[in-house]
Amino acid sequence: MAEVRAPIPLDAAVRPRKSVGAWTLGIVLLAVTGVVATTVVTSPNVEWPVVREYVLSGQVLDGVWVTIELSILAMLLGVVLGLVIALLRVSDNLILRTIALAYLWVFRSVPLLVQLLIWFNLALLFPVISLGLPGGGSLASWQTNSLMTPFVAALLGLGLHEAAYASEIVRAGLDGVPKGQVEAARVLGLSPANSLLYVVLPQAARIAIPPLGNQFIGMLKSSSLVAFIAGNDLLTVVQNIYSRNYQIIPLLMVASIWYAVVTTVASLGQGWIERRLSQRRGTRTRRDAMGGLLTSRESV
Repeated sequence: MAEVRAPIPLDAAVRPRKSVGAWTLGIVLLAVTGVVATTVVTSPNVEWPVVREYVLSGQVLDGVWVTIELSILAMLLGVVLGLVIALLRVSDNLILRTIALAYLWVFRSVPLLVQLLIWFNLALLFPVISLGLPGGGSLASWQTNSLMTPFVAALLGLGLHEAAYASEIVRAGLDGVPKGQVEAARVLGLSPANSLLYVVLPQAARIAIPPLGNQFIGMLKSSSLVAFIAGNDLLTVVQNIYSRNYQIIPLLMVASIWYAVVTTVASLGQGWIERRLSQRRGTRTRRDAMGGLLTSRESV
């Protein structure tokens, strides 16, 4: 005779099964992390007195500021240019779409370090930069070496490279805006430009800002490549110091500490922005739901 089991109550509490393997792996990883951290902290080769001497020195702080300034400016350049490229991607004009795709192909194919070196050595390709009308001669000209300083080369290299990736994020934000809202804006008499400015972009920004925050954190770390062209950033300053006193590991620890600080601050800022956006989105959703409920009651 088959055994009859009592039915499980619908309100019975669900108890998740404890995973012994996950706990074991976590304990092992925690132990390994503790051993590595203890080894680094207690190692005499790190020479922590040297780290304390330079971590707040004026030279290092100047390098930190250049890193932050360069990252912010390059990110702004990348986002603005990325918005333009994203708009070209969604254009109905085949030529504009082709130009956007060509830009993405070039700047996503060539490594960032190679792009920085090309911009830094642009004078070898174009010794003089001139402005003028076709067939009308040159109106103004400059020596490329006087314009293409390490900071400018770093800004162009980082910004143009970032634009290729920011454009995909912005395009995803544009695609996330319901088409019905654009059509409603057109019905209300808004021009295509005003529809884009007042209806599409504000909503696309809410979608694009969180991943752009991740891109900015990556930008802070990628800016260390500027040291290859002596861009006066944090790593450049650190390299200049340890080339004189040969304290390589302590100075690299100084750079690591500051990169950890600035990326942590940027991560906290990104988390705050995401929480604010989610709160506004939740408030708007509840407001729309209440409006729909009131409308349905009035119709009844």
